[in-house]
Order: sequence, then C-alpha cells, then structure tokens
Amino acid sequence: MKKKRKDTDYLCLSAQIRSMERNLLDRARMERMLDAPTLQDAARILTELGYESFDPTSEASLNRALQQRRVELFERLYRYAPEPQVIDVFKLKYDYHNLKAVIKSRGGDVTELLVDAGRVPAQELQRRCRESEKWDFLPPAMAAAAEESRRVLAETGDPQRSDALLDRACYAEMLQLAQETGCAYLVDYVRVSIDAVNLRSVIRTLRMGRTAAFLKEFLFSGGTVSVDSALKAAVNGEVEQLYRSTPLRQAAQAGKDAVENGGSLTAFEKLCDDAVLAQAGKARRVPFGVEVVIGFVAAWEAELSAARIIMTGRMAGISADTIRERLREAYV
Repeated sequence: MKKKRKDTDYLCLSAQIRSMERNLLDRARMERMLDAPTLQDAARILTELGYESFDPTSEASLNRALQQRRVELFERLYRYAPEPQVIDVFKLKYDYHNLKAVIKSRGGDVTELLVDAGRVPAQELQRRCRESEKWDFLPPAMAAAAEESRRVLAETGDPQRSDALLDRACYAEMLQLAQETGCAYLVDYVRVSIDAVNLRSVIRTLRMGRTAAFLKEFLFSGGTVSVDSALKAAVNGEVEQLYRSTPLRQAAQAGKDAVENGGSLTAFEKLCDDAVLAQAGKARRVPFGVEVVIGFVAAWEAELSAARIIMTGRMAGISADTIRERLREAYV
C-alpha cells in the first residue's frame, strides 16, 4: 500500500528550494545578460549563479555547462526528494529525446546530441542500440514505442512521423507516472503541457494548409482538451473558442492571428510556454510540499532555456531587443 503523502515530508526540501530560488535566472538577471558589454560579461552572470565556467564564444562549451547544471540539479533533487518518482516525470522526456537521436542516427555517433538527464544513462542507451536491435533493456512502454518508431522510419523515411510516435508515448507515460504519484498538481501540469503541444500542432498544421488526417498524427490524448475537440475546432476555425476557458487562451488567440493574418509564430510559441510555466508557478503560493518541488523543476528548466536563448543569440550577434522577444516569462 502506498504511503499517504504528507506536506511535512517535504518541509526540509522545500526550505532548500526556497533558498535555491534566490539564485534562479530572474528577469533582472536576464536583462543584465542582454545589456552586458561583452559575451564574457554575460557568461559571468551565469557562473555567479553556480554554472561551471565555459567559453562564451563556443556553443559546444555552453551546452556542456547547461548539461552539467541540469545533471547536478536533478541529482540533488533525486537525493533529497521523499518521492523520486515525482522527479522521474520530468526526467522521462530526456530518455525519449535520446531515443529520437539514436534511432535517426541509424548507428552513427550522436554523443553531442544526447542529454544525460533521463532515467537511462545516455551513453548506455546509445551503446546498447548499436550492439543490438532489441529494446529489452528499456521499460516496456518505451521499448514498444522505440521499436515502432524505428519501423516507421525504415519504412517511410519520415523522421517527423517517427518522432511523433515517440512523443505520443512520452506524454502518455508522463501522465501515467504523474497519476501514479497521486499528486493532482503534477497531473494538472502534465495535462496543460499536453494541451500546449497539441495547440502548437493545430496552429502549425493550419499555417501549412495541411489536412485533418495529417493533424491527427500529431495530436496526443491526455490533455484537458480532447483530440476530437481539437480536430473539430481546427476544421471549423474555432480554435480560440475551444481554448478560451483554459490557461492557453492567450496563446490560442495569438495562434489564430498567426494563421489568419500572418502573425508571429514566435509570439505564439512564447505564450504556449508561458502558460505551462504559469501552471507550475502556482507553487509559489504553497509554503511547503511536493508542489514546491514540481514548480522548481519547471522553473529551472525554463532557466536553462532562457540562458541558451540569450547566449546563443549574443554569439550570433542578434540584437538585445530581438532576443528579448524570444524570452519566456520568468518563474521568479
């Protein structure tokens, strides 16, 4: 019988997280990075927050620093979390990311593309895939998805369809794991994440002028908006009405503008991500408990994305205003 969760089980970890939140990349620090005179000055702000030193002129060096930051934080949370399976919900997507890379490589070396933050060590996954075509070292649901993905890629040569099969399995497993924790807050977060992914697929499909049959391959069940409802809304041009009572209402309106008036997809994508982070941000009102952990994981994953956007943008010589348009809302 599963032990009943008590908020006080998370009292110590919640206190640690509240302290760690002070070193998150907040909006003020983002602005400092954008306005810093040199790349070195921008990078120094990240190292002051605990990132390892990196060459600010090298994207590979930046990626290593971000990867190390991700691994360290996951290890720390895994060590102290009363329920590590809550963290697994967030780690899962890295396993599927690595599977996509390995399957599409067809035996090639994709070490630079792997993210060693999942439940299966990335190099072990790559090695075993090279040595054998069997997937029995993976959890059953993941193994079945990997086999189907590889089959579809071999038969059709379409990496988009192959990736969609893995994405579908990933979100299904994330939702299942979240439900098994018995944490309604985590379930709600995953369901909003699925809604956001589906809304993106709807808007992209409409922008491309593709059919409902095409769209159906890229819609995943488990969100608060059903697949059938999303398909119907796409066909009838009622997407913004469908999402009006959801956290994605602003994103849906921006998506409609992107489809009908050639509006910015960048603004639409940003609003999708902001809606998901806002769902996680509700944890800011909780003094201690599992919600604090969930909110923090979502927050620092958003931080890693922001750090990458700012640094790669500056490396490419993109203006601060243009980079600013791409930045998502900060958790703190």
